[in-house]
Amino acid sequence: MFDPQMCLISAVFARTAAALASAAPAPDKVEHGWSEARQALEPTRAAEPELARIVDARDGDALRALVADWHAGKQHLPLQDREVLSRAVKAFRKSLKVTKLAAESSIAGGPMSSGRRSSIVGMRPPSRYPAEVWEELVRQKRLKASGNGMFELPPE
Repeated sequence: MFDPQMCLISAVFARTAAALASAAPAPDKVEHGWSEARQALEPTRAAEPELARIVDARDGDALRALVADWHAGKQHLPLQDREVLSRAVKAFRKSLKVTKLAAESSIAGGPMSSGRRSSIVGMRPPSRYPAEVWEELVRQKRLKASGNGMFELPPE
């Protein structure tokens, strides 16, 4: 089920474009792909007229070109995706800050000690966002993948 608050609409369109690009796509897969794309587009139809035109016309070539432009950075992602990515980075930063503060409060032990700084630089991202959100943030270099499902903020 597509949740516009947590999922990327561009990922839905990328899956649809990939299904259309196969050598001989099965008619039921094609229909399912367009149906999923139409459903994902509904909350942002007014804000994305070009995307709505492509979906309404079921123009596979234009959809593949648009998805390629998104991945190449030639065109901005849909507004809904940019908002989801922004919220996800904010959630990651807050979670990382809380994790560091929790570690720092338990490192030194004594109430009269000055404590020590935490050496935590990365963590697993909040699970409320799907993996495709974190992968897109890595692709955009707004996060850095450190392996085993861990991410960290890139150096500033």
